[in-house]
Amino acid sequence: MKPATITLVVLVATCLFTTHGWSQSAPTKQQLEKWHKQFPAADTNRDGTLSPEEATAYRKKLLGRRGKQSNTNRATRGAPRQFKVDAGWDQPRFPDEAVCYKTPAEIKAIYEDVKPANQNTVVSYPEPTGRERRIVATGHSFMAPGFNTLPKICKAAEIQPMLYTHTGGGITGSARYKWEQENGIFQFEGSPVPKLLASISNADWDAMMFGPYFNDKPEYYSCWIDFCLKFNPDMKFYLSDAWPQLYQLGENPTSESFFTEEVFERLGTERRTMSNEVVDVLRRKYPDKVFVLPTSDAMVLAAQAYLRGDLPGIEGVHRVIGGKQRSLWKDQLGHLGPGFERLEGYVFYATLYGESPEQIKNPIAFGGDATFPNVELDQMFRKIAWQAVTEHPYSGVKDEDGDGTSDSHLQTTNRTEGQTDAK
Repeated sequence: MKPATITLVVLVATCLFTTHGWSQSAPTKQQLEKWHKQFPAADTNRDGTLSPEEATAYRKKLLGRRGKQSNTNRATRGAPRQFKVDAGWDQPRFPDEAVCYKTPAEIKAIYEDVKPANQNTVVSYPEPTGRERRIVATGHSFMAPGFNTLPKICKAAEIQPMLYTHTGGGITGSARYKWEQENGIFQFEGSPVPKLLASISNADWDAMMFGPYFNDKPEYYSCWIDFCLKFNPDMKFYLSDAWPQLYQLGENPTSESFFTEEVFERLGTERRTMSNEVVDVLRRKYPDKVFVLPTSDAMVLAAQAYLRGDLPGIEGVHRVIGGKQRSLWKDQLGHLGPGFERLEGYVFYATLYGESPEQIKNPIAFGGDATFPNVELDQMFRKIAWQAVTEHPYSGVKDEDGDGTSDSHLQTTNRTEGQTDAK
């Protein structure tokens, strides 16, 4: 199947419930009417009305078809890198009905009508008194490891985690997709789900995080940034740069002997170049506002450390190539291997809080296998994360004196002395 067709299946399946909290609440009449117009084949009894039961059956059918296609194609194809983007992105203004143009009270009311029953309409956190940061985020499965481990790392560092996310798998977690979904525009016309917009406009926040996706453009991020700054003018913005993936090679190597430190240096440079096509524009447009979460540099350093024999317990570079369970990467798409969720979490922590994870003395309750990663490997992850962050020119963190704390990191300012980078 062609990538464009696969992408359509993904979007269809997503439109049918997954983006509207179907697992927690039934779709609205308005959503069913919209889906009926988009997917008339779902109306199996041809009565002109799409019932929740018919929609559920159609969704399962599509997801089952997608699963079969994924099993046969994804091993060599990877994530879809070509897809159609609505022409509305080329216009100077979003459609008038976009949620971003409404008042905070109106946005709150819109989300109240569509949110899952067990979810707050507006999420807010108390004013930080120390190093805490109130953070909203979008992202996908490449961001999930860090989102899952960051709160645990913060707790061990005696920092109250304050993270609120709106995520999705693959393209559905991209900044562009989430903006369309939250605003109810383009592919989501008439069906807004302003999960983050409601909280951003009605509460105080310090930062926002994003995961990258193929064919990203600066405008996919600037819309979020402009909206955030309208209500929280002191916010900072952090874009992950992901990490090297097999698609960069064109064809999978036949063995792991292909991988050398030089190969990873080249792949990492390619990733940074691709990321900077977006980041450079944003940093010029928003001086001192946009930073990078250097997960790519961290994984390059980790791969090079493995090749030198410095990652105890890690057995291979890539499970797809070498077949080893405890590898840096586990599948063709490029998801992280076991244990490396800690490394991403440490990169997030080091960038956001300006402190080396090596400084954390309390045990971190990661859960899972208590024997892996062992203490030595965990310490290597912390060291690599701090090196990646302090050496990246866009992280906003420098440690020239080598004390494990950023030399001039706004986020570590003592708020109790009246100095704050937050609203």
